[in-house]
Amino acid sequence: MSEFERPDRSRREPTVEDVRQLMGASTPHFALQLRNRIRTLIAGLAPGHPARVEGEREIARLDQIALGSERRGPIQAHEQGMPSYRGES
Repeated sequence: MSEFERPDRSRREPTVEDVRQLMGASTPHFALQLRNRIRTLIAGLAPGHPARVEGEREIARLDQIALGSERRGPIQAHEQGMPSYRGES
């Protein structure tokens, strides 16, 4: 959900619920886009703000999903798997 779908977000302080709405059902395919939306949402909040804490925790999880967990296709005994986005084997 974007600011265009929830225009009231731009006129008030973000909440933990706002962060959770953006998190939704995150998948590797959309993890980086969701991460960026959450980062933008919490950018102006104080370090201990509950929405910022939740957002930072979710950003770390989305980084792991997007950059460290994806494998493309099954790996056969005679093949090597393709690395994730990070290039790790």
